[in-house]
Amino acid sequence: VQLVESGGGSVQAGGSLTFSCAGSGYPLSNKCMGWFRQASGKEREGVARIYTAIGSTYAADAVKGRFNISQDAAEDTVYLQMNSLKPEDTAMYYCAFRLGACRAGTVFVRDFPHWGQGTQVTVSS
Repeated sequence: VQLVESGGGSVQAGGSLTFSCAGSGYPLSNKCMGWFRQASGKEREGVARIYTAIGSTYAADAVKGRFNISQDAAEDTVYLQMNSLKPEDTAMYYCAFRLGACRAGTVFVRDFPHWGQGTQVTVSS
């Protein structure tokens, strides 16, 4: 099982970045794919997730309206489009997945056994 993330980097506040998460060794269908982040000195937190079988999504309150998670089934890839970035969005970002449906109404770290290596996002003011 291997997830490959790409798209991190540095951006000024108000800017945009797009992450992609590819691979896993499993078909994209019927997986819960999530994006998480961990700022220095803080716990890892859920950002957004998508249930690939039906395309249902969830975004945490801190990013709702600014971040959008989507999928490309043909490419077995999940994307996280991040807009209107703020300095408090600075963190290491990870994608992860679990087989089967997502937990309703949340994106919980402990639900996800398979993780990517992470990619850094730095937002300067």
